[in-house]
Amino acid sequence: MTPHRNIGFVAAAATLLAAAPLSAIFERWTWLVQAAIVVSVVAGAAALSRLGRFPLWGQLLAMLAGLTLGLTWVFPGGTELLAFVPTPATFAHFGDLLQTSLQDMRAYGVKVPDVDSLLFLAVLGIGAVAVVVDVLAVGLRRPALAGLPMLAIYSVPVAVYVDSVPATPFVVGAAGYLWLLVTDNVDRVRRFGRRFTGEGRDVDVWEASPLAAAGRRLAVVGVLVAVVLPLAVPGMTGGLMNNVGAGPGDGNGRPGQGGNTGRIDLFAALSGQLNQSERFELVKVTTNEPNPFYLRLGVVDDLRPSGFQARVPAGQPVTRDLPDPAERAPRGVEQRTYRATVEVTKNLNMPLLPVYAEPVRTEDLNGNWRYDPNQQVVFSNRDNARGKRYSFDYVRSTYSPGALRAAPAPPSESAVMRQQTATPTIPDVDRLVDRLTRGKETNYDKVRAVYDYFSVENGFTYALSTRNGSSGADITDFLATKVGYCQQYAAAMAWLVRAAGVPARVAVGFTNGSNVDGGTYVLTNQNLHAWTEVYFGDRIGWVPFDATPAASIPGSVRSTWAPDVDAPEEATPAPGSSAAPDATNPSAGPNEPDRLDKDADQGLAVGESGPTRRDAVWPWWLAGALAVLALLAVPALRRSALRRRRRVRATPPTATAVAVPGQRGGAREIVVGVDAEAARADAHAAWDELLDTLVDFHVPVDGTETPRATAERLTREALVEDAGAATGVRLLGRAEERARYAREPLTDTGLQPALRTVRVALAARADRRTRLLAAVLPPSVLMRWRTALAERSARLVTASGQARLWMARWSPRRLLAGRPAR
Repeated sequence: MTPHRNIGFVAAAATLLAAAPLSAIFERWTWLVQAAIVVSVVAGAAALSRLGRFPLWGQLLAMLAGLTLGLTWVFPGGTELLAFVPTPATFAHFGDLLQTSLQDMRAYGVKVPDVDSLLFLAVLGIGAVAVVVDVLAVGLRRPALAGLPMLAIYSVPVAVYVDSVPATPFVVGAAGYLWLLVTDNVDRVRRFGRRFTGEGRDVDVWEASPLAAAGRRLAVVGVLVAVVLPLAVPGMTGGLMNNVGAGPGDGNGRPGQGGNTGRIDLFAALSGQLNQSERFELVKVTTNEPNPFYLRLGVVDDLRPSGFQARVPAGQPVTRDLPDPAERAPRGVEQRTYRATVEVTKNLNMPLLPVYAEPVRTEDLNGNWRYDPNQQVVFSNRDNARGKRYSFDYVRSTYSPGALRAAPAPPSESAVMRQQTATPTIPDVDRLVDRLTRGKETNYDKVRAVYDYFSVENGFTYALSTRNGSSGADITDFLATKVGYCQQYAAAMAWLVRAAGVPARVAVGFTNGSNVDGGTYVLTNQNLHAWTEVYFGDRIGWVPFDATPAASIPGSVRSTWAPDVDAPEEATPAPGSSAAPDATNPSAGPNEPDRLDKDADQGLAVGESGPTRRDAVWPWWLAGALAVLALLAVPALRRSALRRRRRVRATPPTATAVAVPGQRGGAREIVVGVDAEAARADAHAAWDELLDTLVDFHVPVDGTETPRATAERLTREALVEDAGAATGVRLLGRAEERARYAREPLTDTGLQPALRTVRVALAARADRRTRLLAAVLPPSVLMRWRTALAERSARLVTASGQARLWMARWSPRRLLAGRPAR
C-alpha cells in the first residue's frame, strides 16, 4: 500500500481520536464501538474507490454509500435485505431516529445513557465528519482544513456542558489532528524521491530531522499551552479540572457525585430506588393541605412498542404567570389553593423538581426552570434539583364521580386523543379491554371497570422482585401472572385505558412519607411511586387513579372517584383521605381472608400465539455473514473461471493423418494440418494466464517488453533456482512470440504443463500472505475491475462533457440569436 493510500486510514483514525470529547457526554463506550464500525466502513469504501481510480466525486459517492451501509448494520430497522442492505423502510427508520433525537437533545444532559436516537445522531455526525476529512485530506490534499470538521465534533460537548469539557479528550483529539498533518508531510516529502539531510547526505533509512523534531516539539507545547493556559488565567477556569474524574449522577435518579444531570429514565429510577436496601432521605415537603395527594416528579406518556417513555417537556419559565385551573373548573369539581415548601437533598440528582399537581405560582426559582402545563412538570435543561429549596402555590381539585361521568369525551381529532390513545396491537389485551368495558357508556365507567380489575379479588399481588418493563410483552406477562409493583400496575392500567379509547399516562413521584411535624413530610427512596392519570377533557384535565394495592404502599392515598377496591365497601375513605393500612383496618391488606375465599378471575387468557416476542435475530446475522463470504469469494471465483476457460484446449493441436477411400477402391492417407488460428488463440491464452499469475504473486510485469525479454528476465530473477520452470517460461515466451509475429504459430507444445510448473515455482517463492491473497483476492482480478471502472468513469465524464457541450450549443439563447430579423 502506498503512502498516499495510508493517509485515508490515518484520516479515519484521526476522526475517531477527534471524537474523544464525546466520552464526556455518554455514560458508556457504545458510541465509540459503533462509530469505529461506521468509520471503518467509510474508510474501506474510500480505499476501494481509490483502488478503482475513481474521480473525487466517485470517491465521495462510495464513502456516502459506505456510511449508509454502516449505519444500516449498526442501527437496523428490521426490514433490511441480508441484514445490511437498506430498504425504503430503513430510511424511514433513520428519519424516526433523527426526529426523536431532536427531542431528546433538549432533555438529556451529561451524562447520557445509551439511547438509540442520540447514539444514531452521534455516529451519523462522526461518519459524516469522516467523509469530509477524507475528502479534504486525501482528495484535495488539504489536511490542515480537516481540522474544521474535527473542531465541530469538539464543539458538541462544549455546547452541552454547563461548565467546561474535560481536558484529556481534547489532548487526544489534538494528537489525532497532528498525526494527520505529520503523515501528509511525510508523504509529500517521499513523493520527491530520496531524502537528503542538511549536509547533502542522502538518507536510506529513517533519520531524525532537526526541523521535524522542532515542529513536533512546538506542536506538543502548543497543545499543553491550550490546556494549561485556562487554568492560570483568572476567569477562564470555569471548573475545567474539577470535571476531570468527577462524574455526574448515574442518570436514573440515584445519588451522584457531582457534575450535571441527565434526562431521567423514570422507570429505571423507580425500580432502582425501590430495590435499594438502604433508605435515604430525598425530599422534605411542608404544606398546609390537611391530606395532600402525591408529590409529582415526572410524566411518562410516550407509548412505543418498547414500552412507555418520557416525552420531552416544553414550556415557559416558572418566573412568569402559570395557568390557573380555577378558570375552567366545571360543576362537581371542588378546588382549593394551598401552599407548599420543598427542600431537596443532595441525594436527588435530576433535572426535574417535585411539585404538587397544578402549581399556579413559584418562588425562589430562577429562569432556568420551566413549567410544562400539559405534563404539569417543572424541568430544566441547564440545572438540577440537588439542594434546591423553593415554595409554590398550587390548586387541589377534588372530583365527584358524577362530574367525571358527565364530562364529555375529548374530540377525536385533538392532539391529546392522537397522542395519548395510541397503543400497539395486542389481541389478548384488546379482548380483555372489550370484556371489561362491555356495556359501559361513559369514559369514567370504562376507566373504573379497568381500575377495579386490578384487585386482590382478581388475583393481583404486589412484589418488587418482578422484572421492570412496560413493553407489550411485559404488560402481557404482568396481566398473565398478576404479580408486580407500582410500575406494572400504573403502566398496565394506562395501556388498558388507552385501548378503551380514553387518554391516559403514567405519573411518577412520591407518596406521603412520615409526618414529622404537622404538615411536614419526609420522603425517602422508599416513597417513590407510579400511578395512572386519565384525561377527562379540557375543563377537568388529568385525574389520578392509583391501581396499586393500597396495603402495599406506605403513604398511599385513595379518593371517592378512585376508592380502595380491596377494602370493604363501608370502609371507603373520604375524598383526599389516606388509605394506608393500619392495625385497626386489617381487612385492607392483600391477604384478606374473605377475599381469598372468592373465585378469582384468571386474568389475561394468553392465546395460542402467546405474548408478543421479537423474531430471532440470528438468521439475519447468519444470512449477512453468508452474503459477506459470498461477496469475498467473487474475485476468487472469477479467477478460477478465467483459468478454466483458458485451459479448455488442454491438449495442444497437432497434425493428424486421415484415411479416405481412393478412386479404385483402395484407401489413401491425407495429412490434415493444424488450425493456425486455434494455435495462436491457445498461445495468447497461455501468455495471458502467465501475466495474471505474475500479477497475483507480485512479480513485476513490464508491458513494453517482448515475450522473449519477459521470459529471460523471469529466468534470471524469479526462476533462477528452478530449471524446469525456466524451461517452461521460455516455452511460453517463444509460443507467444511465434503467435504474434510468425506466419506459422508454434504447435505440438505442452503449454498447460509449462504453466503449472511456472505457477508452482512462483508460489513456492512467495510468502504466505501473498499466496493467501492470490487465492482469495487475486490482484489480477482486482486490477482488471479497477481498469474497467476507470474506463467506464472516463467514458461517463466524456459523455457528460459532450452533453454539456450539446446543451450549450442548442440553448434557446443561441437559437434566438441565430434567427433572421424580419
